[in-house]
Amino acid sequence: MSVTVLFMPERVTTTAQPGEPLLNVAERAGVAIPSGCLKGACFVCRVAIEGKDNPIRACITTVPSDELSIVHRYVMPS
Repeated sequence: MSVTVLFMPERVTTTAQPGEPLLNVAERAGVAIPSGCLKGACFVCRVAIEGKDNPIRACITTVPSDELSIVHRYVMPS
């Protein structure tokens, strides 16, 4: 069963399998989530999933089984 993942602020929608690494899904969709250590220690890949209380690290988090996941990427002000 595939689920829908919406990346914000890009408004890019893609499908993914629950349990698939979130960073891989973003890359496949053409959404750049900065990453550093790929082990969750540096917090560079921190994003927020709508409806969850705390930010998560995309490099060590998998796609939830929710029908729709909205991922908010932190954008550094220019």
